[in-house]
Amino acid sequence: MRYLPHTEVEVRQMLERIGVKEIDELFSGIPESCRLSRPLNLPEAKSEAEVMAQLRALAGKNSKVFTWDSFLGGGAYHHFIPAVIDHLISRSEFYTAYTPYQPEISQGTLQAIFEFQTMICQLTGMDVANASMYDGASACAEAVLLAVRAAKKRRRVLLSRGLNPQYRETVATYCRYVDVELVEVPLVDGVTDMAALETLLDDQTAAVAVGYPNYLGRVEDLAKLADIAHAAGARLIAAVAEPLALGLFKSPGELGADVVVGEGQSFGLPLSYGGPGVGFFAVRKQDMRVLPGRLVGETVDLDGKRGFVLTLATREQHIRREKATSNICSNQGLNTLIVGIYLALHGKQGLKRLAEINYSKAAYAREQIAALEGFEIAHSGECFNEFVVLCPEPVAELKTRLETLEILPGIALGRDYPELERGLLVCVTEQNSREQIDRLVAALAGGEA
Repeated sequence: MRYLPHTEVEVRQMLERIGVKEIDELFSGIPESCRLSRPLNLPEAKSEAEVMAQLRALAGKNSKVFTWDSFLGGGAYHHFIPAVIDHLISRSEFYTAYTPYQPEISQGTLQAIFEFQTMICQLTGMDVANASMYDGASACAEAVLLAVRAAKKRRRVLLSRGLNPQYRETVATYCRYVDVELVEVPLVDGVTDMAALETLLDDQTAAVAVGYPNYLGRVEDLAKLADIAHAAGARLIAAVAEPLALGLFKSPGELGADVVVGEGQSFGLPLSYGGPGVGFFAVRKQDMRVLPGRLVGETVDLDGKRGFVLTLATREQHIRREKATSNICSNQGLNTLIVGIYLALHGKQGLKRLAEINYSKAAYAREQIAALEGFEIAHSGECFNEFVVLCPEPVAELKTRLETLEILPGIALGRDYPELERGLLVCVTEQNSREQIDRLVAALAGGEA
């Protein structure tokens, strides 16, 4: 967007053209009580050089994952981003591309999205994937709505307590005014309580939503969960906030999930203060026509040459609003391109190897912390690159102590899980060296990092 300041003469000319004497008259429709009757309390104007210096000083106060030892996770993960990604997405044909409404001039963009969809299907073990959602949380909420639409008269959805709290909150927001009952399923040893799930399931349940891995790092038994859900006629939704785990564990589709959603940030997107992300959404063929968002398909032209088109676009701008399956208007095209490049660079074996490194480093950290006096690992069983540590001192105090050593030890769980008031969610990725892990362990023990 260009910067076009208006001179006083231009402003006066525009007011005269529309028949208004003063700018304030443009706000006549706003009640006096809602208007500010005084100037804004702002400091005096500064020069561009002064403003830039002030912004640099403020930016210098930020703690960065490249300068501090970070063990934060919880849905946003610090992974290495190959330089070639930035090089490729900076090409003008991708960087400035908008929604590919005209296939004849958008073949490159459409193909990039098609490849993204294909790789998401391969990763999740599902039949069809759409052209992305805003993020993992919105994808999870849309999955709940899809399940309710597909189940027709069923209006009840069970959410595992192990599902990312932000995902659960987003689902609740989406469902607040659409007559959907949300019921929480408790946890046992950090995973969904199967017995409680069987008790809560009934003939009004449209779906069961669980994390894979879940927010506490535990790997849910999707196969058993799918069997229980299907026995009651409900769909199983698997929400994958850390998709790198799918390079090591069986895909949700292979284990019986009906809908697989998640966040693709791990695949080449920087943390960037928490966004933007890129939600992925995959289903079985039976649910293709109730899939939200858009779907890019492969076809041939009149000469028999391979081509790509928008096959399905069931959002409000394309069809009658009441028939739309989603109001999501952006296909996150640049971010899907990043994910596609990242997955193509690593390939099946590279992704598996990277997942193994994450798993092994987290296992090492878990073992070392468990050996510390006063510390214990909250849950037994399989984890990926995150796990919960129960601390002998208040978590807030522990975090403050370690932050003085430039270590971000993890996420305090007390707010979202009061039963884990002493819980600290620790995440270890390939970006954490053994030296960093050892510094964390020493700092937790009370020594110098």
